[in-house]
Amino acid sequence: MSEVLLEVKGMCKNYGPITALKNVNLTVCRGQVHGLVGENGSGKSTITSIAAGMQPRTSGQMTFLGKEWNPSSMIEAQRNGFSMILQEANTIPGCTVAENLFAGKENEFSKFSLVQKRRMNREADEILDRFGIHHMRGKDPIDRFGFEDRKLLEIARAVTEDTQILVVDETTTALSLEGRDILYKVVDDMVANNKAVIFISHDMDEIMERCNILTVLRDGEIRGTITKEEMEAPDAVRTIRQLMVGRDIGEKMYRTDFDASCSDDVALEFEHVTGPNVKDFSLQLHRGEIVGIGGLSGCGMHEVGRMAFGMEEVDKGHVRSNGKEVLSAKDAVARKIGYISKNRDTEAVILQGSIESNINLPSLSDLTVGGILSPRKKKKLSNEHIDLLEIKCRNGNQWVSTLSGGNKQKVSFAKWIAKGAEIIIMDCPTRGVDIGVKQAMYGLIDQMKQEGKAILMISEEMSELIGMSDRLIVMKDSKIAKEFKRSASLSETDVIEYMI
Repeated sequence: MSEVLLEVKGMCKNYGPITALKNVNLTVCRGQVHGLVGENGSGKSTITSIAAGMQPRTSGQMTFLGKEWNPSSMIEAQRNGFSMILQEANTIPGCTVAENLFAGKENEFSKFSLVQKRRMNREADEILDRFGIHHMRGKDPIDRFGFEDRKLLEIARAVTEDTQILVVDETTTALSLEGRDILYKVVDDMVANNKAVIFISHDMDEIMERCNILTVLRDGEIRGTITKEEMEAPDAVRTIRQLMVGRDIGEKMYRTDFDASCSDDVALEFEHVTGPNVKDFSLQLHRGEIVGIGGLSGCGMHEVGRMAFGMEEVDKGHVRSNGKEVLSAKDAVARKIGYISKNRDTEAVILQGSIESNINLPSLSDLTVGGILSPRKKKKLSNEHIDLLEIKCRNGNQWVSTLSGGNKQKVSFAKWIAKGAEIIIMDCPTRGVDIGVKQAMYGLIDQMKQEGKAILMISEEMSELIGMSDRLIVMKDSKIAKEFKRSASLSETDVIEYMI
């Protein structure tokens, strides 16, 4: 038997009347990539966040490296060898890359109460180079970089020579293909050095390839632990999914039709648009059409989505909806455009707000009676969409910050459906959601198409783009490199060829 690094016994966690964990037992040993899988809200991130010092447990015991374990913060946990990369953004705006990398460790660079910034920057550069992150420098402002690059920085910050256990919580969904290679190398190095990784992911292919043991959670309880040998059985994935959701969810994920027909009416148009990281981009999106956009990190696809919603300034060209210019987010909402951001916690939802207030936000002008917001209308609209999208919550008054990633994403969908958006821009719409929620979202997207809505779906998941798009646009070097039509024969290899 390998040496036990982390042991959890009888862990329970309650949030008021809600039980998030019920008598959980978990053992993580040296040399393991220990996968945790389950639906959103099953308890995966709750277990690891308690072990990483982010929040206290209600009851139960933990031991780490043979000693009682009860860290008071993530900083204390990391100093003692337990690090976690969070699912959502975890960098400090307004600071440099080096200041983010060494947050909480400034004293190491202090002399006579002054921080030696040159030395901090130099050491930051050395760490970044060691991870193969050469395009970021310690002196650079963190605000210059997008979500994927900030995630790479978080990886470099989390992993030190002293790290014995690394928790990877849905991190790969935020990374480009190159970023994933960097993370996978970190995971391989941890195992090679007889350390351990706790790997949380909703991507079953990734889980099956990367993990050598798997624990399945449902409703805050352990439903089974599966060895590598059992994971290699022909029906293993189906068995795991049944344990996760408590039923057989079948094999259907994406659209089964290959009918790419749509209306002749143009809902959204880009005419020779040039702006941040985008060059001479032209595209027409029709009613009843799903257009997918994919590419490698830095290709410009995320910026296209932000321009369509008026969040990024257009230097040249025009973005029009129904023939009218879109110059701001206010214009976009007025033109019945909705935007689901990849950066969920800072742009898609208001964490310190209720589910009801988040769902109702774009619709406030529609919920007034005599110039006064109607509490009855607000509650009715939000409850209808909580039920429609099956958002797991106590009621509409629950804060969004307390929801799982998948349920937060449902809220970000719900607010635009409630508003009656006719054009919906989705940037990584299924990032960090479980298999059951993905199935439901793909069904919802297909239904939107049938209702005549226009959908611009930006994604880093090739299977998602191929499986759902009527047309698939590949971007490279800020331009359109190739367009594919929906086809039963289209493969990931065909698409990736034009990305690299």
